[in-house]
Amino acid sequence: MNTSHTRIFFSIAAIIFGVAAAQAADQPADIKPAKVAEPPRQPQDFSKVEIKTTKLADDFYTLEGQGGTISVLTGPDGILLVDSQFAPLTEKLVAAIKKISDKPIRFLVNTHVHGDHTGGNENFAKLGVTIFSREQLRNRLAHPSPAPDGTPGKPAPAVALPVVTYDDPVTLHLDGEDVLLLPIRKAHTDGDTLVSFPGHNILAVGDYFRSVGYPIVDLNNGGSLAGILEGLKATIDRANANTKIIPGHGPITDRNGLIAQRDLILAARDKVAALVAQNKTVDEVIAAKPTADFDARVPQSAQSSERFIKWLYAEVKAGH
Repeated sequence: MNTSHTRIFFSIAAIIFGVAAAQAADQPADIKPAKVAEPPRQPQDFSKVEIKTTKLADDFYTLEGQGGTISVLTGPDGILLVDSQFAPLTEKLVAAIKKISDKPIRFLVNTHVHGDHTGGNENFAKLGVTIFSREQLRNRLAHPSPAPDGTPGKPAPAVALPVVTYDDPVTLHLDGEDVLLLPIRKAHTDGDTLVSFPGHNILAVGDYFRSVGYPIVDLNNGGSLAGILEGLKATIDRANANTKIIPGHGPITDRNGLIAQRDLILAARDKVAALVAQNKTVDEVIAAKPTADFDARVPQSAQSSERFIKWLYAEVKAGH
C-alpha cells in the first residue's frame, strides 16, 4: 500500500449536494446458480427499526439499525460518519445523533458500495454533508455491474456520487483526531476503505470483516480472496491488543477476532481446495459440508455457509 498521505484541510462549511442513494442491500453475487433457488428477500419494514447507540468514548459512538454499523466521531469541529445505512432510516439516525451532539454533521465516508452502507447518502448530502469514497466506489455507483441474472444495474444520478474521491491514503484533521482513510484493494469489493481513528485506537472496517456469519466477497463488484486476505493482514498489522474493531456487521471485536477470521478463511479454503482437486462439482462440495468444523463458532453460520462455500469454490477453481 502506498504510504504517502494526502492531507486535506477544511475550514469552510461542507458543500451542499443532493445525492441519490444506491438502494440495493448488501447482496454479493451468487457464484453459480443453485439448483434450488434461494427464497426471495421480503420487503423490509423500516418503520419498526430502532437505532441502538453505543458509546465507545466521550466523543465516539456507533449506531446500529438496519444495515451496516455506523461510526460517529463528534467534537467542536462537527461530526464525521462512517457509512449511512438505508435511506428510510436517515431521520431516525439524525435524531439519534442529535442526542449525542448538537454540532452539524459535516463528513460521511462510505466504506464500500453496497446500499445498506450508502443508501442514506442522498438524505445526508441534502443536509450539507460532504461524502468521501474510493474512486472505484464512485464509479460503481455511476456504472453499476449487471446483476448475476443479467439484469442491468440502475446508475445513480450525478448528484448521487461522492464529491471527494481517492485511491491513496487520505487524512482528515477533525475534532483533534487524524482520521485515516486507507484503501483496501479488491477485498469485499474493489472500493473498500479502512477508516482508522488512531487517537481512539479504533478501526472501522466495513464489510471485508464482519463478526456475524461467514465472510462475504462480492465478485460481481471486484472483490477477491487474495484481496480480503491482504486486507485482513493490513488491518491486523495496524491493530494492537487494545484496538477496537468495528465490523460492517456484528459486535465490536479486537485484533484476535481479525486473526480468527483470517485463519478460518484459510482453513476453509484448504478444505474446499481438497474437494476441488477430486473434481467435485460445486453442489458436491456443498453437500460435503466443508464448514462443518467451524459452524458452531460462527454466529449465523446456517444462513451464510452455502454462500461462503460457493465463493471459495469459484476462487479455487479460477486458480486451477
